[in-house]
Amino acid sequence: MIQAIDLDTRPGLPADLRQLLERYPRDVWDGHANLGNTARFWLQRHDMFRELGGALQDGLSQHREGTVELDPFRRWFAPRLQFFLTQLEGHHQIEDQHYFPAFQRAERKLAHGFELLEADHEVIHHDLMQTAETANRFLAIEVAAGPRPSDAARRAADGYADASERLLKRLIRHLEDEEDLIIPLILDRGEAAIGI
Repeated sequence: MIQAIDLDTRPGLPADLRQLLERYPRDVWDGHANLGNTARFWLQRHDMFRELGGALQDGLSQHREGTVELDPFRRWFAPRLQFFLTQLEGHHQIEDQHYFPAFQRAERKLAHGFELLEADHEVIHHDLMQTAETANRFLAIEVAAGPRPSDAARRAADGYADASERLLKRLIRHLEDEEDLIIPLILDRGEAAIGI
């Protein structure tokens, strides 16, 4: 079992997991012949998580600054947050159950990298649960508070903002590390050879 490398403090993948990345740096990914449809779709999903996470943060900031009222904010925010959390959880389950085992079979030397990513998924799952719980509390208190936010509503908004910020910070680090491990492997071997 790999020793956990903290998502909050690590600057990227350890050096022993960056060998393929040095051969296939990010600036060659897009035009590489082995970047197939599965890898492109997977990268698009990662970009969607980054974009939607940023939009949710921006929406909360606008609401808290008073530029968006509660009802329009709730109608916009609640379904997007639910989509974000549900899709992210499902994405990680597919990776853990299907993709990571295929990648580990393709390159046994990277097995500890996939253990690291699976450990990240556990941390992020906990963050997802915290984010959902604090969002539900925040939205329920906001409605009860009426047009003038109470101290309880402000505390609930702060609780959600803290949980969401922690989730997004960890998620961004995880997505970058995951891409840095997986895309160079795909470019080196090709999707068909890996079995994806």
